Amino acid sequence: MAWAAENGYVVLTADLDFGAILATTKGTGPSVIQVRSDILTPHAIGSVVISALRQAKQDLIEGALISVDATRARLRILPLK
Repeated sequence: MAWAAENGYVVLTADLDFGAILATTKGTGPSVIQVRSDILTPHAIGSVVISALRQAKQDLIEGALISVDATRARLRILPLK
């Protein structure tokens, strides 16, 4: 997480611990996209992830947590409250 924040990267993960870390620490970065799906193939979730990236580009630059499932994405601005 520290390396991603220092280097301006967004973390893409299926591990829910990254969101928990941001919530616990009230972190302002790095931005995290967490995929909440049993099927993690690009065919299953790729279009939702790409759509979320396009729609939330500025939010991701400023600090956000996006939760993506097979049908939708939910955005929360950092720090989490």
